Amino acid sequence: MLAAGIDVGSLTTEVVILEQGKILHYTIMPTGSNSRTAAERAIKESLKAAGLNRPDLKCIVATGYGRVSIEFADQRITEITCHGRGAHFWNPQVRTVIDIGGQDSKVIRLNKEGRAVDFAMNDKCAAGTGRFLEVMAQALEVELSGLSDLSDRAQNTVSISSMCTVFAESEVVSLIAQGLPREDIARGLHQSIADRMAGLVNRVGLEEEVMITGGVAKNRAVVRILNKKLNTRIIVPPEPQIAGALGAALLAWDEINI
Repeated sequence: MLAAGIDVGSLTTEVVILEQGKILHYTIMPTGSNSRTAAERAIKESLKAAGLNRPDLKCIVATGYGRVSIEFADQRITEITCHGRGAHFWNPQVRTVIDIGGQDSKVIRLNKEGRAVDFAMNDKCAAGTGRFLEVMAQALEVELSGLSDLSDRAQNTVSISSMCTVFAESEVVSLIAQGLPREDIARGLHQSIADRMAGLVNRVGLEEEVMITGGVAKNRAVVRILNKKLNTRIIVPPEPQIAGALGAALLAWDEINI
């Protein structure tokens, strides 16, 4: 039997298809301006790549900020629940999930069954998120994928006083104009994200094992600095960006196997 999960985020939309409880195929694509259109496009792409048709999916669960607009979903479940379930699938020992998405970030504490027992979330602005890093990469005139490498070459850390994306961009432009090394500024930006996420972790309470999910988990500098900040080993799953969609697919799988 087949089940699917779809996570419609602010920047990207992910689809995971499960066959007999195992990942058969996944898709990651930009959300664009219309979450409903993005969801349709993503599910069609996944079905085509997997050689399937829509009726082959016995249950579809939607999550993410755009889940309410997904009319073809059988259920809609919060991303807190879905990210926890996805992390638990990859590693049942995980008790703390740090998720840094496109425009929000969250920390989730799990029980041994992978259910959320507490969480803290920053969804008021894009501070410390993927969008924040996108804007900062543009200000530093470097590709987003090269931001971590730039930070690795830093000799010092330039403190970034503002976490507001708009003000931080102006601050970075000013620091560049002062002649400060871009490498040191990049490290400072990563440090500011780690500091912000550590604050969320402290609100929830750190319990090992710890896993990081979301697109920013692919940024080595953020993970490394956060490792040091929290004095722990943070697990990066095989494809951290699909954690929400994976959890949604697993919940869909549960539904057809009741």
